[in-house]
Amino acid sequence: MSEPVTSEGSTVRDTWVTPSGGLARRLASESYAAPAPSADLSPLEELRTTDLPGPYRRLGDPPYFATGELLSWYSGRSLALHHVVRDDERGLVAWQPGGSEVLVGAPLDGKEMRDRPVAERITLDHEMRIRTWRGPGILRVAPTGKPWSLWYFTNEAGSFAGHYVNIELPHERPVSGEQRVHTRDLTLDLWLEHTQQGPKVWLKDEDELDAGVEGGRYTADQGATIRAIGDLARYEFGHLRSWPLDEGWEDYRPPPEWDEPLSLPDLPAVLEARARG
Repeated sequence: MSEPVTSEGSTVRDTWVTPSGGLARRLASESYAAPAPSADLSPLEELRTTDLPGPYRRLGDPPYFATGELLSWYSGRSLALHHVVRDDERGLVAWQPGGSEVLVGAPLDGKEMRDRPVAERITLDHEMRIRTWRGPGILRVAPTGKPWSLWYFTNEAGSFAGHYVNIELPHERPVSGEQRVHTRDLTLDLWLEHTQQGPKVWLKDEDELDAGVEGGRYTADQGATIRAIGDLARYEFGHLRSWPLDEGWEDYRPPPEWDEPLSLPDLPAVLEARARG
């Protein structure tokens, strides 16, 4: 997601359609400082999806992944490989190189999601396909126990471009120590725009979340919980400037060898996707 209007002194739109086809709405700055809302995540636990064995434990508890290890990052059945930058009690920091293979769900008819009405995106049949991550690499941070990860985008020149808050289930890892983490995307996202007047927070894809509730992807309770998470995230990042915003990761650049595109391992799901072409 690229930044909205950036010209100094120009009028900033309150809503805009992002390159992915989602609707983004700029939140009133006074809402950032509202009392932190609570969010009972229990209605969302049934949404966890994985074909891989557990049991699981939360991020933040030892033993930790070692810096430089390759990590499989699952969102539902989608998969991307990352280099571990740091892993400790605060959470996981990892780098995904640009141009790397990713395993994602794709509509059976091959038509792009952004070219469809929002309501249609909810009811489509999908199959797992191998795609290439477009654009520069991304630093991803999953804070311990939080229902989101923060993505640090860079532009083609390698300069920091902005923060993307991906609302998702709290991350878990296998008790066995296997090098993978698991979450699930929850549709709603935030974009943090940084200006001389302070941060501006954009709420993205609330129209798709509404369609997900209407179409049965989420229950009404789950939809309300996801919205509460969005409220909590805009408070933590727009007002409190919570971790990891206080550590200067905007300036992080990986070792050159970490920025080479990664190929997915020959797991059964990957081999099936390769066979589809």
